[in-house]
Amino acid sequence: MGVDIVTFGCRLNAFESEVILREAERAGLTDTIVINSCAVTNEAVAQARQSIRRLKRERPSARIVVTGCAAQTQAAMFADMAEVDRVVGNDDKMQGQAWRNARAAFDAAPAFGIGASEKIAVADIMAVREMAPHLLEGFAKGLPRVFVQVQNGCDHRCTFCIIPYGRGNSRSVPMGAVVDQVRALTERGHAEIVLTGVDLTSYGADLPGAPKLGALTKQILRHVPELKRLRISSIDQVEVDRDLLDVIADDARLMPHLHLSLQSGDDMILKRMKRRHSRADAIDFCAQVRRLRPDIALGADIIAGFPTESEEMFGRSQDLVEECGLTFLHVFPYSPRPGTPAARMPQVNGNAIKQRAKRLRATGEAALQKRLASEAGAVRQVLIESPTQGRTEHFLPVAIAGEVPGAVRALTMTGHDGARLFPSPLVGEGGAKRRMRGSLSGQCAG
Repeated sequence: MGVDIVTFGCRLNAFESEVILREAERAGLTDTIVINSCAVTNEAVAQARQSIRRLKRERPSARIVVTGCAAQTQAAMFADMAEVDRVVGNDDKMQGQAWRNARAAFDAAPAFGIGASEKIAVADIMAVREMAPHLLEGFAKGLPRVFVQVQNGCDHRCTFCIIPYGRGNSRSVPMGAVVDQVRALTERGHAEIVLTGVDLTSYGADLPGAPKLGALTKQILRHVPELKRLRISSIDQVEVDRDLLDVIADDARLMPHLHLSLQSGDDMILKRMKRRHSRADAIDFCAQVRRLRPDIALGADIIAGFPTESEEMFGRSQDLVEECGLTFLHVFPYSPRPGTPAARMPQVNGNAIKQRAKRLRATGEAALQKRLASEAGAVRQVLIESPTQGRTEHFLPVAIAGEVPGAVRALTMTGHDGARLFPSPLVGEGGAKRRMRGSLSGQCAG
């Protein structure tokens, strides 16, 4: 048997799992399961541990390697598990040498097993200062949508977040290398590219001249004119620059869908989280981008039950869904992460956290249903992902039948089933490269 990967967490982990698979196979590993873990919540760590135990029962002969953010921050815990054979650090996992070392360690392992300390191959992530591009030559052949990692790490220290200690400080891929990757993937037939990173809007601060994410998107769209669709993943709205707003307003190839790191709708909680925006800032930003791109779909991360959050404070987060006009909601029940300042703050009762998360999800579901209903009669450019599903520009799922994956089709929406839109028969194609009317000038304050 070869190498299998189980991925937890974010889109960046999904991209990195493809790199891991390539490097592990090149290193000659066989009968190996790699767990690419997430540390964002206690539940994510628990799920990784449960999977390790289950997989070992199912495949007792397989070697199990744990990597990812949880492996970086809690290496000793995973190394103490009898089922685990090696723990690889978050930066090391992208390097071929780490997997050659793993194979050498397995080949040399004594019959009675490997000691916990010998299992750990985790370096100091804070010492990493540069980021090499990783072009996946065979990345998801035939897959319409692929990811390009342009940034890693985070320089901010939100009080609830363990991720900087798993990812290190912010570092970026040079613009030229990103453009080359996008061009290469486009030439291989991938219709949509998603730019991804840990703190995507901090892109470029470590590069010569400190280019920002807006400059990067402009360079991609200018130098890869054959690219049909460009999408950006989760952003911190307080770091959005004027160039990015300009692209949102002017180029329809940048998809009208943004996912925002809002976290709370209450100003006191935002301060205790050490966020850099206020409730008013969030509302103003959403109104601003909607003026620039009236049909834009907005999503957000919101934490329920952050320490000291009262019912009134939670209500302001719930109200933010309507006030910001959110379509997609990613709800995190607060989970204390060891070593973070928030873990030392007065905690909200666990049952209250669960109930608030449930109510917030219901609010988000109602907002999604409202958006799906509003799509009736709209003509949308749908990227055909598979024989049964596509996605609109706004990332809404569409039921598809008899289409070729990779095409972009103009379809009229006629209804929905609560989860997916239904289109009328094909009315044409193209339109993905049209230029939108208007510009940033005169539409945006500040």
